[in-house]
Amino acid sequence: MITTRLIAADDAPALADLLVANHEHLARWEPRRDPGYATVDGQRAAIDDALRQYEAGTQVPHVIVDDGRIVGRTALSSVIRGFFQSCSLSYWVAAADTGRGIGTTVARSMVRIAFDELDLHRVQAETLLDNTASQRVLERVGFTRIGVAPAFLKIAGRWQDHVLFQLVRPDGER
Repeated sequence: MITTRLIAADDAPALADLLVANHEHLARWEPRRDPGYATVDGQRAAIDDALRQYEAGTQVPHVIVDDGRIVGRTALSSVIRGFFQSCSLSYWVAAADTGRGIGTTVARSMVRIAFDELDLHRVQAETLLDNTASQRVLERVGFTRIGVAPAFLKIAGRWQDHVLFQLVRPDGER
């Protein structure tokens, strides 16, 4: 069964192992990082940072779990309150676990958290232009393509265009 849960310091070894095993798989979708990022200490530092942001209310960092085994990460980040009430959804899944509907399940779960727990109005997600698998996931969950942002994020060592998607809370204002 696929679930997500708040990331914890104890997840560092499993995440480090996943990052090493999936280096090739993730390289084209992720920013280039210092080699220390994929170590247990690097993951402890990343988790500590994510949990600080969680405490500040600007991120909801989760791990993706399949029958007790961590298979990826997901987050609601850049949580902005005030007149915007929005956040950005991200996720990655280990290569061996792609194509099983995990992304769709996770995206639906995180959208529920954004709308039901955080009481946000809008969730945004971005994909590289050629990441059609993630685009299909977002469309299945109800996201709408809203345009292309040129040179949006520095991925795989270069600034790349991204397709922007959004999902606005279906029940309007509460």
